[in-house]
Amino acid sequence: MHKLGGNFLSDQSRIMSEDLLSATSAQLCYENLNRSCVRSPYAPAPRLILYAVFGFGAVLAVCGNLLVMTAILHFRQLHSPANFLVASLACADFLVGLTVMPFSTVRSVEGCWYFGDSYCKFHSCFEGSFCYSSIFHLCFISVDRYIAVSDPLTYPTRFTASVSAKCITFSWLLSIIYSFSLLYTGANEVGLEDLVSALTCVGGCQIAVNQSWVFINFLLFLVPTLVMMTVYSKIFLIAKQQAQSIEKMNKQTARASDSYKDRVAKRERKAAKTLGIAVAAFLLSWLPYFIDSIIDAFLGFITPTYVYEILVWIAYYNSAMNPLIYAFFYPWFRKAIRLIVTGRILRENSSVTKLIPE
Repeated sequence: MHKLGGNFLSDQSRIMSEDLLSATSAQLCYENLNRSCVRSPYAPAPRLILYAVFGFGAVLAVCGNLLVMTAILHFRQLHSPANFLVASLACADFLVGLTVMPFSTVRSVEGCWYFGDSYCKFHSCFEGSFCYSSIFHLCFISVDRYIAVSDPLTYPTRFTASVSAKCITFSWLLSIIYSFSLLYTGANEVGLEDLVSALTCVGGCQIAVNQSWVFINFLLFLVPTLVMMTVYSKIFLIAKQQAQSIEKMNKQTARASDSYKDRVAKRERKAAKTLGIAVAAFLLSWLPYFIDSIIDAFLGFITPTYVYEILVWIAYYNSAMNPLIYAFFYPWFRKAIRLIVTGRILRENSSVTKLIPE
């Protein structure tokens, strides 16, 4: 795909050009192979720190998102079309932590790919699939929140389980089909064959992407981003108007704020705010990476290797952020975590535990 975390062509070309100048002092990924890639290892202390930082991110992404999925799927009170979207989003982040981040940790610290050519391509496909799946999920979640905030009373009949299932299916299928078909048809390398052949070495994981596909990748990120920004600007405008309306009614009657409609509207606004923060975190994490990828493709791969590694790991760490956001803003999630961690979800009828006040 684009440079989503693998040692992609632009990155590899920079590494190799630097390494050729100091090949005599550098180490090889595979000492006994003539076609081995060159590596420049870190000193022991920085190496240990990097393993700790990257490893912590992977563990947090796996464990945190596993808690989100378990909570939503186990407790019946959380079974709603909107929460199923959140659980599916957590699944994408969970898979990033499980299938992408551990291998990228070794690649980033050691400077070599030790997991074979086959998994190199799978690794790159997984990165693309889960990234795009996340952004499509977030886009649908923003639309869901808009419907909930703009018309909370009729919302349950408009965003049904069937609609949620279609959104989830679309998010996964389009992402997986696009990522795998792009890399396994070789369309991404058209026009770059000679360069790929020249830079190929054992212990590298180069996935070349030509300018056309880099631009398409950027559009697949940009279009949902613009949709989310537009929708959330409308959501917060509606929320402000509702708050002003409720405040005005409170001056007229003390019971106005106790109405069912007001309670529902307030709950939906809080949910929209929390998920809006999750969307903002995603965009802040991935936007620098996507901007860099398109600049690199059209300006001759000018990003230094260490800058690229920083950008890609900021993007990876987004997969660990959502559970922290939910834990901070959702009391029901904190209660669910306590029940899960203490093993009380294994008790009979634990699935009917009330996590949210009626």
